[in-house]
Amino acid sequence: MTEKRTALYDEHAKLGASFTDFGGWQMPLKYSSELAEHHAVRSAAGLFDLSHMGEVWVTGPEAAAFLDYALVGKISAMAVGKAKYSLICQEDGGIIDDLITYRRPAADTAGDGTDRFLVVPNAGNADVVAAALAERAAGFDATVDDASASTSLIAVQGPKAQELLLRLVPAARHGLVTELKYYAAVEVPFLVGGAGQELLLARTGYTGEDGFEIFVANDDAPALWQALVAIAEDGELTPAGLASRDSLRLEAGMPLYGNELSLQGDPFAAGLGPVVALSKEGNFVGKAALAAKKEAGAGSTAGRRLVGLKGLGRRAGRAHYPVLKDGKPVGEVTSGQPSPSLGYPIAMAYVDVAFTAVGTALDIDLRGKAEPFEVVDLPFYRRSK
Repeated sequence: MTEKRTALYDEHAKLGASFTDFGGWQMPLKYSSELAEHHAVRSAAGLFDLSHMGEVWVTGPEAAAFLDYALVGKISAMAVGKAKYSLICQEDGGIIDDLITYRRPAADTAGDGTDRFLVVPNAGNADVVAAALAERAAGFDATVDDASASTSLIAVQGPKAQELLLRLVPAARHGLVTELKYYAAVEVPFLVGGAGQELLLARTGYTGEDGFEIFVANDDAPALWQALVAIAEDGELTPAGLASRDSLRLEAGMPLYGNELSLQGDPFAAGLGPVVALSKEGNFVGKAALAAKKEAGAGSTAGRRLVGLKGLGRRAGRAHYPVLKDGKPVGEVTSGQPSPSLGYPIAMAYVDVAFTAVGTALDIDLRGKAEPFEVVDLPFYRRSK
C-alpha cells in the first residue's frame, strides 16, 4: 500500500512528531508527551490534524431522500446548518462505518430544490463509504462527489477553543462562532495570510470537550495551521496526536470503528439504538435486519452489550482482554487504558447482558491475573459546562 501523507505532514515533522500508520496514512502519534497533550485538551486547547478523514458531498433534488435510504438515520428531518451522527450499514445490519452528516444551504438561490450534504466517514473507511454511497445513489436524482483527496480537516478542541478561533475571525463576524450550537456548522471568514477566507466551521469533536473542526482545501491547510499556532500564547494551544485523541475519546465514551463498531457489530448492543430510525417512512439499507436485531434483543438476556468498566486497582485492561465473572469469561474488552483525567483505569467492553447492570463486580484477565473492575455508566468523563 502506498503511504499517504496529509497536507500538514511537513508541519508535524517540524514540530518533531512521532508518526504512525492509521488507515494507510502517516499521522502524528504524539509530539512529545501524549499525557501532556491529553491534559492540554482538558485544560486549554489541543490542535489536531484530521485530514485523513473522508469528505463526501451529496447534492441534488433527491439528496435528502437518497441519504434517508443509504443511512440508518432520518437525514431529511435535519435543518440546514445542522449535523447528525449516523451509521451506514450493510443489508445484514453490519456496521460499515459511523459518520457525521452536515446539511448545507443550497448552492444557488434558484429555488430548484437542490440540497447539499457533507458526509464525513472515518479514515480507514472513507473509500468504502464513498463507493457504497455511489452505488446506492442509483435511481435517485443525487450526485455523490468524493472530495476527500482535496480536503483537509483541522480541529481545535478544549475549553479555550472558541476564544482562540475568535482571534482569526473579524470582530463583526464573531457571532457566527459564539452562537454556533453543538452539532451545527456555518461558513466563517478566517483572517489567514492577511485576507479573509470563507471556511466551513463545525462545532463537533471526538474529545468530550467543546471544540471545532475546520474544513479547508489542502493548499490552504498549512497557512491555517500556522496561523492558529501563531495566535496562541504559551500554554493555550498544544498540537496533539492520535495517542491523546484515543485517550480523550475513551474517557468521553465515544466508540471507535474497529474496536466498538464493526461489520459484525450490532448498533443496539453498542448503545446506538437511538441512531437507527426504524420508524422513518420507506425502506433503507439494512432496515429489515436491524428491525430483527432490535426485536431479538428487546427484553432478552442473550447476547452482549457495550458497557463502561472502572478499574478498582492500578492495572489497565486492553483491547481483546477477557472479562470474567467468578473466573468465567463473560465478555471482552474493546478499548482500555489508564484515564489521565480520572486517575484510574477505564475500559469499554462487550459483556453478557446478565452482567451489565451498573455496579456489577467483574474482573479483567490481565495476562493470567484477575484485576477487579465494576460496571459504570458511560461516559466516564463529562466536561463541566
